[in-house]
Amino acid sequence: MLTPKYPKPDTYTPVYLVPDPTAAPMPTTPAPVPAPAARPTVQLTPGSVVALAAGGGAVVLVVGTVLVSMLLAVSISAASVAVCAVVIRSLLNNQKGH
Repeated sequence: MLTPKYPKPDTYTPVYLVPDPTAAPMPTTPAPVPAPAARPTVQLTPGSVVALAAGGGAVVLVVGTVLVSMLLAVSISAASVAVCAVVIRSLLNNQKGH
C-alpha cells in the first residue's frame, strides 16, 4: 500500500532524451564576429590620470584607516579582558586566604 509505483524500465523515457517541439532549429551558419574598434574606447588625458591616482590614493587611505581602527578596537578589547581576568583571579584568591 505504501510502496512507490515505478514505471517499467522499457517504457520509461528520460526527459532529456525527449526533443522539445517548440524549440527553434539550430542555425547552420555561425554568427558574424564584430570587427575590433580602430581606436581604444577609453582615452586617458593627463588630468584624468591625476584624478584616478588621487582617487586610488584616497581609497587606500580610507581602507587603511578602517583596518587600523578595527585592529586597535580588537587589541583594546583583548587588553581589557585580560585586566578583568587578573582582577577577578586576585579577588578569588584573596577570598580563599581569609
